[in-house]
Amino acid sequence: MSGFRYGFHHGGISVPDLDAAVEWYGRVLGFCLERRFEIPTIPARVAMIANGDLRIELFEVPGAAPLPDERRIPDRDVHTHGVKHVAFVAPDVPALVEELKGRGADIVWLKIMPHGTACFIRDLAGNLIEFVQGAVPAGEAGSL
Repeated sequence: MSGFRYGFHHGGISVPDLDAAVEWYGRVLGFCLERRFEIPTIPARVAMIANGDLRIELFEVPGAAPLPDERRIPDRDVHTHGVKHVAFVAPDVPALVEELKGRGADIVWLKIMPHGTACFIRDLAGNLIEFVQGAVPAGEAGSL
C-alpha cells in the first residue's frame, strides 16, 4: 500500500468521571483542555485535551462498565484483543518516573532493557499509559 501516509490525530479513553480525568491529565501529565462537548446519540460527555501535538479524547458515558482488573496490568492486558494503551516518547524515563511519583501517579513498572527504557502508569480509572525512551526495537521500524 504505497502512497498512504498517516499522522496521529488522537486517542480515545473512556473514564468514569470526566471532570476528575481532565484534572488528573492536566495535573499529572501536563495536558490542557481544548474543548468540551456532548454526543447525545451515545450519550457521552467528552473533553478533548492536548499536550503539544498530542491529543486525547476523554469520554464519560453513564452506566459504562469499569475497566476489568486484567486490563490494568500490562503483561495481562495483551491477553485480551483490542487496543492496549497509549505510549508517549520521553527523553529520560527514570527521571520522569520520579517526577510522576511526586505528582501522585500510579507507577506500574519501570524497565530498563537493551533496546530502551519504558514505564507504565495508570490513570485514575486504571487505563494504561506507557512512556518510552531509546531506540526502536529491531523489526518495528520501516514498512510491512
